[in-house]
Amino acid sequence: MTSNQNKHDSASADSAVEAFVRGLDDKYRMLVILKSQLYGGRWEPMLEDLQNRLEGKPYIFKLANRIKDDVDRIAVLRAFEQTHNVDLADYIKLDSH
Repeated sequence: MTSNQNKHDSASADSAVEAFVRGLDDKYRMLVILKSQLYGGRWEPMLEDLQNRLEGKPYIFKLANRIKDDVDRIAVLRAFEQTHNVDLADYIKLDSH
């Protein structure tokens, strides 16, 4: 692959991430921010917290009344991050939404 092709692929990936971030509603954005600020940038501890709350076990943070909806949102966000090899928190901070 040439240097120009790498730059094009990188710009295309950045554009896809930025478009995805612009399309996120406040509930998704909040999950990304909480992941970054409360859970060390990792989804696993947040998901454990949600599961503990559902099971009546101690948990760190009352994330939302609709835990299952948040778990579904996290799955979407996590899959996007893995597919594009990004941390959406880097983009949410820069996004002026």
